[in-house]
Amino acid sequence: MGQKIHPTGFRLAVSRNWASRWYASNTQFAGMLKEDIEVREFLKKKLKNASVGRVVIERPAKNARITIYSSRPGVVIGKKGEDIELLKAELQRRMGVPVHVNIEEIRKPEVDAQLIADSITQQLERRIMFRRAMKRAMQNAMRLGAQGIKIMSSGRLNGIEIARTEWYREGRVPLHTLRADIDYGFSEAETTYGIIGVKVWVYKGDHLGRNDAPVVEEPQEERRKRPGRPEGRRREGEGRPAGQRRGAGAGARRGADAKTGE
Repeated sequence: MGQKIHPTGFRLAVSRNWASRWYASNTQFAGMLKEDIEVREFLKKKLKNASVGRVVIERPAKNARITIYSSRPGVVIGKKGEDIELLKAELQRRMGVPVHVNIEEIRKPEVDAQLIADSITQQLERRIMFRRAMKRAMQNAMRLGAQGIKIMSSGRLNGIEIARTEWYREGRVPLHTLRADIDYGFSEAETTYGIIGVKVWVYKGDHLGRNDAPVVEEPQEERRKRPGRPEGRRREGEGRPAGQRRGAGAGARRGADAKTGE
């Protein structure tokens, strides 16, 4: 049942890294985790039009470093960097520590699962047919290098009375292969009929671990020849008549001597 488990959580410490990278004591852990969730919700609302794929939060030495991955970094930075300074000041007020904000550009938003899910939900809110939105997203992802993609939509699709689930898949999406690079995204569309959930899985290839690296064949050493026997030394059994064993002649001579002695 591959659809029952979260692909990112399943691959943590194997082929994926955590989105929050810090250590805390038992008394501080819950508060810092809640703070991370609130920061992500704030950034999601604040940068709704900036196509933000993911947010990585690090806390080195009583500071905070937030990395925002976006396909439209110019919208995040703003004119002459004004928006990023306002954003940094708001984050410092919320977190209570100095905050450094880094912006990373997503080169191919068509193969980023979170951006695909957000794009489909925006189209659903504009009353575009869900099948058309899903198939268009799949075609763009496969055209730009994805090896497989699966999209699932669930809810009152097209305003029907009974909610249902529909999904489409193209290529292969190995959900139970740990070395497979599966990107997962989820988003919700708020329509007049209710919430429609969209899940996206994108397969981008396999990670090669330390034990999976291709083996380079080393040149085989020439086999050492056995040292030759000294000249004149005969191998056991050589030079005797066929069928005669070692000691057979001596035994025959002893038998003949015994007869003559009688």
